[in-house]
Amino acid sequence: MRVSRWLTLSSVAVVLLLLAAACGNDPATESPTAAAGGTGSEAGSEPATSSEAPSEAGTEATATSSITPLDEICAEEYADVEVPEDFSVGLVTDIGSVDDGTFNQYAFEGMQAAEECFGIETNFIETANEADYTNNLTTIMRDDPDVVVTVGFLLADATLQFAQDNPDTNFIGVDQFQEEYPDNYVGVLFREDQGGYLAGAMAGLLTESDVVGVVAGREDVPPVVRLVNGYRAGAEAVNPDVEVLEVYNQSFTDDAKGRSDAQQMLGEGADVIFGAGGQTGSGGIRAAAESGAWAIGVDQDEYFTTFDEGAAQGSESLATSAVKRVDLGVFQQIAASITGDFEGGVFLLEAANDGITYAPFHDADIPEEVATRMEEIRQGLADGSIDTGIDPVTGLPK
Repeated sequence: MRVSRWLTLSSVAVVLLLLAAACGNDPATESPTAAAGGTGSEAGSEPATSSEAPSEAGTEATATSSITPLDEICAEEYADVEVPEDFSVGLVTDIGSVDDGTFNQYAFEGMQAAEECFGIETNFIETANEADYTNNLTTIMRDDPDVVVTVGFLLADATLQFAQDNPDTNFIGVDQFQEEYPDNYVGVLFREDQGGYLAGAMAGLLTESDVVGVVAGREDVPPVVRLVNGYRAGAEAVNPDVEVLEVYNQSFTDDAKGRSDAQQMLGEGADVIFGAGGQTGSGGIRAAAESGAWAIGVDQDEYFTTFDEGAAQGSESLATSAVKRVDLGVFQQIAASITGDFEGGVFLLEAANDGITYAPFHDADIPEEVATRMEEIRQGLADGSIDTGIDPVTGLPK
């Protein structure tokens, strides 16, 4: 396999781990430890916590956002690009829709940004169930696209087959790892353990009950496991007294089940809920926020989606979202196809290249000391001074 030229040196080490895991190496089982970056504080140091309910949580702070808008990236990096005539891109979602508020929508927005930046033609198909993957790819190929984007780990097998059968089309597989990639297939991967760690750190810093929860998607999907275990590691790193409640679900689109999971956790004393399961997780964080507990979103900034730009009930209780720049990965790989720089292999997004970060606090009154600590942790993940303690391949503790 070839490794994309965008990888940082630290990312190359992760790719080697991916290869090792594919060959059957056993994961380490040590307990994770981490230090808070920038302050020299140990993992078991006294956590900074709010002393009031979410709506009265002390001095208001604003998150230092590392989320560069794609239109700015277009203007700065691609203003003079010549686009081949009739260049087109097709996208096939995972189960769900392009307005699901999380994963599929973020990939779709990356394609939309490329359409606006380069003036290309785009098309998409929404998947209703797993049995539709092959049919949807067959349908999207009828338009003879230059690039096909497929969203999600569960589409990996079908995407590999279509990439092998259609060597003149470039395939961008979001969250898709292969032992070997054809030259026309890139797997856009993420350090979800870092995103989960950021969410967990925020939960551990904000909780007053020392009980936090995570409503997750399918346990057989590695990115979900990395988010959940990263969340536990981050919460325990900043708050050694914390108890982390977790539940996995069989569906990413069951809002009612997510709500039920969150309500049960709230009944067990949780006062922070992280949603790590698409629309199911979003149902969980809505239930938490509507009850006055803290909520933490995932994938994109759920303030703009799940909480309707602050118009939805409980938006002031959305503390942040653990952001994985799916839009950035899709946009950059479409751009690489247009400029002739596309390379098959792994394209990894992490804190070091702003592919993993946390969203602004928006309407939430986050204490200044929590905001400061969160930025220290983000920077520590980016410069390598903080290790999540989670294997970036298996998602299990090292």
